[in-house]
Amino acid sequence: MPSKELEAAIEAAQAASAVIQQLYRRNIAVTIKADKSPVTEADVRAEETIRRILRARFADYGFFGEETGRHAMHAESIWLVDPLDGTKSFVREAPFFSTQIALMRAGELVLGVSCATVYGETAWAEAGGGAFLDGKRVHTSGVGALGEAFISTGNISALAASSAAWSRFGALVGRVGRVRGYGDFLHYHLLARGALDAVIESDLNILDIAALAVIVREAGGRCTDLQGRPIGLDTTSMLATNAALHAPVLAALRE
Repeated sequence: MPSKELEAAIEAAQAASAVIQQLYRRNIAVTIKADKSPVTEADVRAEETIRRILRARFADYGFFGEETGRHAMHAESIWLVDPLDGTKSFVREAPFFSTQIALMRAGELVLGVSCATVYGETAWAEAGGGAFLDGKRVHTSGVGALGEAFISTGNISALAASSAAWSRFGALVGRVGRVRGYGDFLHYHLLARGALDAVIESDLNILDIAALAVIVREAGGRCTDLQGRPIGLDTTSMLATNAALHAPVLAALRE
């Protein structure tokens, strides 16, 4: 049975998605934040909706939102929320955006919901309970050979900025079966259901990938940053794979 926290997170994500859908393709105003990322009315209203639902049921939990920042971060349990991950896609009227809600307890990610209503998928997971995509339990692939692996990349500007890292990445590309660039929530959903074998991204923040890391992990995969470190509040890159490929892909990126 799903926990009350997971039930609330799914409800909050679906409510936020309804707000976003109402504003999609409405030519709404875009503001550029200090970090040069865009924000719209949809981002703000969706986060307000999520926060209202979660605070009503878990008033003593912390809350770290993309738009409203950090609150009560000393709490044992902290909600991590990106109400509209993929705002640039939203603005350009491409359906590759989602609502991301995760729960961190005592420094560990224990729950994740990834709701991409316009695209037509919702994934969720919680620690020890498996991963689900639209209500069906999913598992990562069993591919163990790099030459057969399908990998997908997202933001990789930081890799490109380092000649050594870019060279290692290029060498890896030459060894794998296929390379794609699905980006955002989509390649993690594909990884969790076994249609991809690895995802490589840099230039992230924890709100982009917290929920997705739980989903991939509970589907049988592994997630670290590109240096092999555990995912945490300060994470800025991601290597997510099935169980078999994590070590060889990480070794290729660090050689």
